[in-house]
Amino acid sequence: MAFLAALWLPILLSAVIVFVASSIMHMVLPYHRSDYQPLPDEDKVLAALRAAGLKRGLYIFPFCSHKNMKSPEVVEKYKQGPVGMMTVFPSGPPAMPKFLGLWFVYCLIIGFFVAYLAWHTLAPGVSYPVVFRVAGTAAFLAHGLGHISNGIWKGQPWSMTLKEVFDGLIFGLLTGGTFGWLWPR
Repeated sequence: MAFLAALWLPILLSAVIVFVASSIMHMVLPYHRSDYQPLPDEDKVLAALRAAGLKRGLYIFPFCSHKNMKSPEVVEKYKQGPVGMMTVFPSGPPAMPKFLGLWFVYCLIIGFFVAYLAWHTLAPGVSYPVVFRVAGTAAFLAHGLGHISNGIWKGQPWSMTLKEVFDGLIFGLLTGGTFGWLWPR
């Protein structure tokens, strides 16, 4: 754990920088404003969902098991549609302080593992570009590429997935720059 003593500042500062950058990207810049769309006839759909008694969880529809996935009845349900996944949160306003706190902790965890990897692959005194490349790549892997699975498996629109990958690239560059700047000399 010697890397923590040497790299606590870039871990913390990269998390702060990524947190601020993500806030700007989502609240100021316009390119994320089209990520979500309202349900058609929302009041009617919400009333039906309330009547169904949904609890917090992840739902898929139409639901089937692997065993009956190719049965004529299930195939017909898929043809008729709609087909989708739905995440249900607990009722009440979005818990933004909780979400933002968890996002910051996530950024710290990524910084921790970037520091771990960089410490075990780079020597003290290595030049900025070398540290930037290793730390930035590791941070991009964590912040960016994982979103691709949402496009593959969860049906997330590819336009949104690519925006998240782009955000992850920016976060990786910021993290790599912070580690390169504060790398032990």
